Amino acid sequence: GRRVSSIDPIVGITPYLMPMRCDAQVFLQHRVDYELLTRYIAAQAAKGEKITFMQIITAAFVRTVSQHPEINRFILNKQFFARNMCAVSFTMLKNPQNAEMGETAVKVKYDLTDTIYDVRDRMEKVINANRGEDKKNFADKLAKAVLVVPGLATGIVALVRLLDRYGLCPGALLDELPFHTSMYITNNASIGLHHVNHHIYNFGTLPVFISFGAKRHAYELDRHGNMVDRKYVDCKFVMDERTVDGHYYTQFLQAFRYICQHPEIVETPPSKVVEDVF
Repeated sequence: GRRVSSIDPIVGITPYLMPMRCDAQVFLQHRVDYELLTRYIAAQAAKGEKITFMQIITAAFVRTVSQHPEINRFILNKQFFARNMCAVSFTMLKNPQNAEMGETAVKVKYDLTDTIYDVRDRMEKVINANRGEDKKNFADKLAKAVLVVPGLATGIVALVRLLDRYGLCPGALLDELPFHTSMYITNNASIGLHHVNHHIYNFGTLPVFISFGAKRHAYELDRHGNMVDRKYVDCKFVMDERTVDGHYYTQFLQAFRYICQHPEIVETPPSKVVEDVF
């Protein structure tokens, strides 16, 4: 990332008052219309395009970042940085049919001009590369290596934390670790659970964590006064409030909500990409 100097003093002082991300977690919720997105997914399937809920939510995030780039900022050593790429991390099962085969954390990099189809293809490429018990990515190999010798993990993690704090971690390491990312997402519906408020990590540069779960029913009155059964998927956002002010977060969430209500928007690239101002 690149250092941001044009920071409002009230925003700029917050990392000194709240030096850790766990100090500054804000919990927000947005409910996604399950039936609307199900109809969209079915329409895409009729055209021969396989799209999932997770891909729609990820595409909505990437598109929103393209118009609201400050959401992609992060704080390191109490300083503000504009991230020079957009990436989304998530944890995946090695085998969806057999959870005993274990899981791994992966990171997918996106261009801010990506469409829903680009997001799907990039995500599936990474997932396919990490499917199977014999597939070991960098994070898997590193975790296994440092756990071989008792006490080694404590020393290695402490060293990496120190280097990370001062921006001295090797680029190759940052490219592979899932905690240096624009957003971490978890699909609890895939394991039959509802949404959770998932913490953001103090290690790394993660400012946003999105969790969504299985659909739920809500009985509501329609415009004619009739009781109807609506189906929703709740999305929980845990965000680092130090990164931007509340007004900007509101703009981000409004844009994200609008795209989830009109997913056809991300079928084509954005007309322009807004650049962050340093």
